[in-house]
Amino acid sequence: MFSLSRTLPQSFKFSRGIISRSFLVSKTLDSKVNDLANKYLPLAKEILKEAIRIPADYTKTDPKCGTSNHEGPRLEYLKNQIIKHKAVSKPGDVWTDDFGNLCWKVTNPNDGISPDFKKVIYFDGHTDTVNPLREEWTKKLGTGVDCFNGLTNKNDVSIEALISELGSVPPKSDWEKHILFGRGSTDQLGGVISQIIATKIMLELKDEGLLDGVSIKSIGTIQEEDNDGAGPLFAIRNDCKNAKPREIPDVIIFTEGTGDIHKGRLGIYRGQRGRMQIEVEVTGRSSHGSMPWAGLNPVEHGSLIIKEAAERYEKLEGFKTDEFLGAGSRTCSWGKIDTPSDCAVPEKFTFRFDRRITVGEDPLDCVADIDNMASVEKCRKAGLNVKVRIPKYTEKTWKGYQCNNDQTYMSWVTPTEHIALKSAVDTYKKVVTPFIEKKTNQTVGESIPEEPRVDRWIFSTDGVGVPVPENYLGFDVPERKNWIHNGGFKWPAMFGFGAGCEQFAHKIGEYVDLRELKFAISMLARFPSRFAEIDKDRK
Repeated sequence: MFSLSRTLPQSFKFSRGIISRSFLVSKTLDSKVNDLANKYLPLAKEILKEAIRIPADYTKTDPKCGTSNHEGPRLEYLKNQIIKHKAVSKPGDVWTDDFGNLCWKVTNPNDGISPDFKKVIYFDGHTDTVNPLREEWTKKLGTGVDCFNGLTNKNDVSIEALISELGSVPPKSDWEKHILFGRGSTDQLGGVISQIIATKIMLELKDEGLLDGVSIKSIGTIQEEDNDGAGPLFAIRNDCKNAKPREIPDVIIFTEGTGDIHKGRLGIYRGQRGRMQIEVEVTGRSSHGSMPWAGLNPVEHGSLIIKEAAERYEKLEGFKTDEFLGAGSRTCSWGKIDTPSDCAVPEKFTFRFDRRITVGEDPLDCVADIDNMASVEKCRKAGLNVKVRIPKYTEKTWKGYQCNNDQTYMSWVTPTEHIALKSAVDTYKKVVTPFIEKKTNQTVGESIPEEPRVDRWIFSTDGVGVPVPENYLGFDVPERKNWIHNGGFKWPAMFGFGAGCEQFAHKIGEYVDLRELKFAISMLARFPSRFAEIDKDRK
């Protein structure tokens, strides 16, 4: 194959001076990546649309299809698409691991660089969604849009209802060409599809340097909505334990949506708070409802615990704050009543708090904060048994793997001065900034900024599963990998870049803008080789 970028002499003389070969190669690659991202955007839309629709075929046989631990049919489809559209060199380069993650790899074995010295880049996006709530889509938005089938008739959709749900919606004139509605469009099947198209482009341009010096492992994880980070936790702690440097990641890119309806789309996100579940089990004494004095009502006593916890959070009592990640937070998120009947004093009331953890907060301290509340003490003095604990996640994956992990998930931050983050900013300026189409009458929140916006997620992503304890056996990371060390843990440089806004996640009317998806594809395709160029001296 003839390649201009491979045959350029070391420099070229022009009337205005000399332009270096490296500059011309980069400029050529950047433009070609953009051209191919445009070319394959219709394909990305096609794959994404079907990935969203698939659970509709299983509404009777598996109503949970597509949600955590029910991803199988979607993964089979995506695996076939990866092979069909040559997003891998050969079929054997895509597989499902023992946990159930969909994995595929690409590299260029003929780039003249030893595998031991290639930069290892992971792409990560989760393939499960939250419950679709199909009836609510029609009930709230109208008959013209469906959580699986997407937009069917824009004239039968209430834009007022959409704005009420999401806070930001493009004009209807954009919908049919640029907008894809459906459960998982933003959170976050669009990110997984961007990974597929990116590896396809990287292979097509490998002879022009797009895979030089890098090895890519792309993962479509599972169980993220129920058990954040379980997919990469398995991948990191199993694939990388006792591994050679060629298998240990230098950088992980999460493709979860990094847009914000107030700040703008397509941010580069370098951190997030962690989260945990705190479970409170209040056991009382059941009795007939006509004789409540004969029982001890765990719901009535337990509700006082919830009330006190909410009041303490409003005052931020027991919470720390971080300048970048913000303060920790807490809300009651789930409950279950065990009762003989609806005309009885219940026997047991179990509920959970969703606790977001910022820098400097210890999960055990968060548990103790609840356990030491006055309302808990009052319950115990009244004769009820109160247990406060961190629950374990015991559900099996679609492949039958059981994590049995504590539901505690780490916060993480990548420093702004890290070379990976600087490379991300540099890549954005090469494959996003020059190709942004300026529009009139756009708010800041609706626009893609020309200058990279480096920020953080409010919610949790797969990144919480990556940090490894410093003393984790069999996990020696070479210094040249430039991992981050903090608070007794270590992790590779991580950042996020993906189409869609955080505020759309889990919402009725969720959508993704395909114009953002194109840039997400470009960014993923170009970052690895650019990072390898910038960090080439680290051996």
